[in-house]
Amino acid sequence: MSNTMRAVDIKDSVGPATSLFISSSIPKPVPTSTQALVRIKAFGLNRMDLVQREGHYPVPPQAPKTLGVEFSGTIEELGGEGSGFKKGDAVFGLAYGGAYAEYIAVNTKMLLHKPEHLSWEEAAGVPETWITATQAMYLVGEFTKGKSILWHAGASSVSIAGIQLSKVGGASAIYVTAGSQEKIDFCVKELGATAGFNYKTQDWAKEILKATDNKGVDIVIDFVGQNYFQGNLDVAARDGHIVALAALSGTKLPAGVDIGAFVWKRLRFEGSSLRSRDEEYQGRLRDKLEEYLAQFENGTFKIYVDQVLPWENIVEAHQLMEKNTSKGKIICTIALKIGFNLGSLSSRVKYVLLGVLITKREGL
Repeated sequence: MSNTMRAVDIKDSVGPATSLFISSSIPKPVPTSTQALVRIKAFGLNRMDLVQREGHYPVPPQAPKTLGVEFSGTIEELGGEGSGFKKGDAVFGLAYGGAYAEYIAVNTKMLLHKPEHLSWEEAAGVPETWITATQAMYLVGEFTKGKSILWHAGASSVSIAGIQLSKVGGASAIYVTAGSQEKIDFCVKELGATAGFNYKTQDWAKEILKATDNKGVDIVIDFVGQNYFQGNLDVAARDGHIVALAALSGTKLPAGVDIGAFVWKRLRFEGSSLRSRDEEYQGRLRDKLEEYLAQFENGTFKIYVDQVLPWENIVEAHQLMEKNTSKGKIICTIALKIGFNLGSLSSRVKYVLLGVLITKREGL
């Protein structure tokens, strides 16, 4: 059996989407006693992948250089016993990296059995999205029933999950920002958000204050950073909590930012990165995700997949994410590569195979 595999690599280690290519010489991972080796069927794209590809993401030391943190597939091999899994199990899960590949070695504590009602594509888009939304809303944001919440990037995968979690969790109001009326309508009419605001055409902070009678919102979940910093302070309610998950517009604040609200509103600003957490912390969130499986099956929670592409189109997949037009996950699938070495076959077998090929060609 080969000790190499196919995986997405980056020319010169970092670069634009066009620098991505599939290499056939990546070392195949070997599972440790706490890991399983999974043959990947599909993997999900996340915005962190774009940032890592460009060389700007602080990758945790235990992560392989290959991109990708969420996947679905079947267990090829177990490094140890007593994990609750067996060879051949259909699974999906979260990893520190390495999902853009034919195989991944991952701690069994971060795997879940794939329910039959979820496709490979749907399952591959669940772990990072729903775990991140749960962490931001509950563990960091300390959401409780009756609180109001604002999800920026409302049509992003994490916020799509977060809006649904907020609704089921009993939020008093759910607000979103998005860059088009189509996305706002999707968040409000399809997902059940209270109202949405177009950050391109509206002063979303003023509109949210108007909608809340100047009270503001209890929890703000932000991915944007610099451009939204002042607006987040303005819309946060007294004793509000602002959760920063990314800083897509930058990290350096412009002159004139007024931080007085931290004092007179008693605000809390807290950043979080799921990928930098240890396996015990991630495992607790994995257990919470397992509780959602029944709600995925009965339709309470919906998984939104925007695009599915073969992984040979990985450049196109990254370019689609960069356009920021999708509503839900972009998923790549990996087809099983079937091949053999003719040189290793006996003469008799070669003649039989040649006969089959000629028969097929001549239509006999």
